[in-house]
Amino acid sequence: MARISGVDLPRRKRVEIGLTYIYGIGRSASRKILDQMGINPGTYTDDLTTEEINNIRKVIDSEYKVEGELRTEVSMNVKRLMDLGSYRGLRHRKSLPVRGQRTSTNARTRKGPKRSAVKKKGGVKRSK
Repeated sequence: MARISGVDLPRRKRVEIGLTYIYGIGRSASRKILDQMGINPGTYTDDLTTEEINNIRKVIDSEYKVEGELRTEVSMNVKRLMDLGSYRGLRHRKSLPVRGQRTSTNARTRKGPKRSAVKKKGGVKRSK
């Protein structure tokens, strides 16, 4: 099983897709890496030689910011926005959509499940 940047690439998947399991590498970056190495994107991860895996590892380490380093950078960017008190930082702090989406309906992914309002019991008034 190929292990690159601390991530085990899945077996029985094409290399092009398998590389996307690494945080920070998408389809286009995966294709660029494979073109650079001269590896067929249709090759399965099981069929990669150790030399090819090592070459891919070297390219990713030298040219791409991935996994822990990238996660740290992203979280620091968000923290900076929050510390500045910018509009985007306030939206992050309140766990609301940051990029101008509507919130009156939708935005459930960001806001979490609906919390229903507590209703008072409406008793019937008695007349004497």
